[in-house]
Amino acid sequence: MLSVKDLRAEIDGKEILKGLSLDVPAGEVHAIMGPNGAGKSTLSYVLTGRQGYDVTAGSATLDGEDLLVLEPNERAAKGVFLSFQYPLEIPGVPALTFIRTALNAQRKARGEPEITAPEFLKLARAKAAELKIDFDMLKRALNVGFSGGEKKRMEILQMAMLSPRFLILDETDSGLDIDALRIVADGVNALRGPDRAMLVITHYQRLLDYIRPDRVHVLSAGRIVASGGPELALELERDGYDKYARAA
Repeated sequence: MLSVKDLRAEIDGKEILKGLSLDVPAGEVHAIMGPNGAGKSTLSYVLTGRQGYDVTAGSATLDGEDLLVLEPNERAAKGVFLSFQYPLEIPGVPALTFIRTALNAQRKARGEPEITAPEFLKLARAKAAELKIDFDMLKRALNVGFSGGEKKRMEILQMAMLSPRFLILDETDSGLDIDALRIVADGVNALRGPDRAMLVITHYQRLLDYIRPDRVHVLSAGRIVASGGPELALELERDGYDKYARAA
């Protein structure tokens, strides 16, 4: 699925990723943990093609296809999805309109027919009910006036509707209470499957109680410095990142 080799990237001339290598096979959920400034969000932005992040060396492929030569919309059409740490508000654009436009744009890029309005509404109602989202909320401007938990559930709804192949969750637990965290985690877990992979970026082990990873990686000073099973997250929660920061 995803293969990253010796990736180096910088922003405004400052190198953030310093030879990062990572493999996430299809059907697996991998977690990345690390201190502030380690490069976790930078990795997510580089993989999805955010402007201002310059790759200076290395590679990133999805099923053998070079991601780095594709535009952000082309990466999305290939099935790459980023759940933001701080979802954007878009005044004047109803959430339903936004999601249907995104879905049809991706279908068009893949040579698939557009989804009809009745099919879309039926699917949106079903997915919203699963995530305990009031359907009337989807008629409001995207994320405008939403609570932190509502914004995160809206992103999980977008994931469920778009059905991406590779999901990047950038601190999805940020700002969530326990009830909202469980609902969001249930939505994420419902998307697990043999043809899909996920990269979960988090500071804290608590999210991994609900979204159990197959592998955990420690990112420090722009490189993966340790990898292990779910027990590694418990060690980090207990002992912190100090020894890995020194190693990096």
